Amino acid sequence: MLNKIFKKYKNLNELILHSHQAWQFQIKQYCDKLSKRGIKQSISRKCNCYDNCVIEIFFGTMKNEMFYGHEKEFKNLEDLEKAMRNYINYYNEKRIITKLKGQTPLGYRHQSLN
Repeated sequence: MLNKIFKKYKNLNELILHSHQAWQFQIKQYCDKLSKRGIKQSISRKCNCYDNCVIEIFFGTMKNEMFYGHEKEFKNLEDLEKAMRNYINYYNEKRIITKLKGQTPLGYRHQSLN
């Protein structure tokens, strides 16, 4: 996964990668790969969602907008995964966010990088 990202995006210096405390995000090789690319890893302390509030807010929004009330629409894990991918694309490319000066996250990112 990381190699695909590194191949697609050459300059990730100073990027902050939010994740939870799962063991795979704490493996030394994984952490070293991030560090070598200048990526800062952000992991919440145990039982403290406020440490990682950016991603926690996103997942809360995603659950409210695409999951709650639609649980029966997902016949299997593949249906849920497809819906999540579609929502993430919608959120990044089409959903206008007032705090981002009325832009989509992708539009705001492009503007910030230029």
